[in-house]
Parts: sequence; structure tokens; C-alpha cells
Amino acid sequence: MMHMPLPVRVVFGFLFVGLAAGLHWYLYLRLIKDVTDRRAVRLGAMSTFGAVAATSIFGFARFRTAEPSTLTMLLPMWFAFVIYVVIALITVDVVRWVVNRRQAAPPSPERRLFLSRAAALTGVVAGGGLASFGAWRAFSPARITEVPLKLAKLPKALDGMTLVQLSDVHIGPVLQRRFLDELVDRANQAKPDVVVITGDLVDGKPEFIGKSVEALTRLKSRYGTYFVTGNHDYYSGPQLWLPVLEGWGITVLRNRHVAIGDAGASFDLVGVDDWGGDYDLQAAIAGRDPSRASVLLAHQPANFDTVATAGLDLQLSGHTHGGQTFPGTIGASVIWGDRSAGLSKTKDSHLFVSRGCGFVGPPTRLGSPPEVVKLVLQSA
Repeated sequence: MMHMPLPVRVVFGFLFVGLAAGLHWYLYLRLIKDVTDRRAVRLGAMSTFGAVAATSIFGFARFRTAEPSTLTMLLPMWFAFVIYVVIALITVDVVRWVVNRRQAAPPSPERRLFLSRAAALTGVVAGGGLASFGAWRAFSPARITEVPLKLAKLPKALDGMTLVQLSDVHIGPVLQRRFLDELVDRANQAKPDVVVITGDLVDGKPEFIGKSVEALTRLKSRYGTYFVTGNHDYYSGPQLWLPVLEGWGITVLRNRHVAIGDAGASFDLVGVDDWGGDYDLQAAIAGRDPSRASVLLAHQPANFDTVATAGLDLQLSGHTHGGQTFPGTIGASVIWGDRSAGLSKTKDSHLFVSRGCGFVGPPTRLGSPPEVVKLVLQSA
């Protein structure tokens, strides 16, 4: 089981505490201190922002170890609002700085107060609007992205084989049974031959969210549902979840492969554990005939160059969320390049990275909408 080393957890803990405190302090400065000199208002607001920041820190520390509640649902929403209001305020501040640089004389105290209040109102309205739209998009049913793809080794009898990919669903304190029910309905509408779940299915323990995840038992396909672990599944405890999934009839591929099809025509479906966990590509492909068509399920696209060298035809991944929401979309493109989302190719091997179905952290999707992927395999 993958555990984050204690020193790393301490560093991340301090970074998160610093981020939460810094964001709330900035909001206090720009929304309260800059717009009023009334001492009672300032003290009350400072206490409120401090309490909210402390609650946020405490709530996120218990995110996967507590039963879903109103608090665990509202905290991510609040953080989405805070982040986008801060982005909007910084944007307004940059504009004000540029305008002030061009003015011969600094504004009067009265005008400075007026501009501060106007900027605060603009930041709240613009940031709140972006956060609201992003939340609406994140909670909306995922779109079906249909991807036709030719595999040179695929038997002609399997031409038109459909694989529906669900990735990064993140069922937990925020996304629960209703969200997964809608996702399952959307997947079934695609009439899949095979359903594959490429990791980060859960954020929590079976005792808290098992009833929600049980919606997966309604998935319908010709050859069944297959699952590989993601890093969040490791955080949530694979030793707890994998027996539950297998008990529901979901096949877990942990560094092994199976044949999909029948005696007349089939291909190899290969699955590996998460790259940060017990990933073992060599064990997964050991004993398979390289002349057969192959599809690899791997949560992260991290090792795709090695996969391409090994001659596997197609890898299905997730993990990146396509950056999930602006400005993360820019960061994902910088880090992953053309592997941040969608289809790419190295040598003769294809890689498809799903933007994911759910979300992690602030519940927003701006620039990277959720998707259910329907791959239609075609023989060359």
C-alpha cells in the first residue's frame, strides 16, 4: 500500500495551512480593511475569516477519514469561491496599477476608497460568477466523447468493439450516489462491449461511501467491467476496496492481463497498479503474445514511453483531469504537454488521457469539462 512519507506529509501540511491562511488574509485585506476603517467591522471580519480558515484546514485534514456531512460538502465549495475571488481581485489590482502608473497625480483619499470598494465588489461578483459556473459544469452530467481508433492488430471480427472509460470519478464526501447513478446511466447509454475504470474511483472508506459506489453494479456491458487503481484509491485503502469491488463482479486488474472476446477473436486487456503504488508493467504483460492486439489500463500517463517501446497498441489513462479548472489547465499543458488530455501517439502506440468524470479539491470545471469516453476500436 502506498503511503506518503511523513516528511512529505508535513511539508504538504504546512503548504496547505499557509495557502489557506494566506488566501483568507488577502480576502480580509481587500474586502474589509481596504473598504472600511470601522474597528468593530474589521475585528469581526478578521475573526470570521480566521475561523473559516481554521475550519477549512481541519475539514480537509479529515476529508477521507470522516463520514460525508454538510461541512465536508461546503468546504470545497467555499474554497472554489475564495480562489476565484482572489484571482479576480488580483486581476483588478493589476489593471488599477497600470492605470495609476499613467496618471500624473495619485488619486485623492476619497477616490482611492471609492476605487477600493468598486474593486472589491467587482472581485466578488466576477469571482463568484466564475466559481458558480465552474461548479455547475463540474456537477453537470459528463459529456460522452466518442473516439474512433484503428488498431493494426485488432481482428476484423472485433471491428466496432466499444470500450467505455470512466476515470477519476472521485466518489467521496462531495460526489455521492446521485452523481454516480447519473454517470452509470450515461455509460449504459453508450451501449459498451466493455467498461473500464482507470483509477481514482474513491475518496473515502467503504464504511462511509460504499452505498454510493455500489451504483457501479448497474453498469451493463457485454464483457463486464474492469478496474485499475489510481493514487486516490491507494490513499483510501486498496486492501479495503478491492474485495468490495470484486464482490460486486468488477474484475480488478493488478499487473496482469485477460483476454476479451471469444475463441474466434479476442484481444488482451492489460491492467497495472498506479504508477506511485505497485506498478509492474513487466508482470502485467508476462506471457502474452505480442502479435495480439492490446489495450493497457494505467491510471497515470507517466510511463507511456516505456509502454510504446514494449509495443502495446493503446493505453487508457486519466489522472491529469486535463488540469480540471483554469488556471490549472495551463499548468497541466505545461507539465504533460499533449498528454494532458485527449489522444496522442508515440511510435506505433496510442495514448488516450481522459479529462475524468468527477473532480478533486474545489468543485469547479473551467476549460476542462468532465467526460465519459466511448472508444470505438476498428481493425486496420
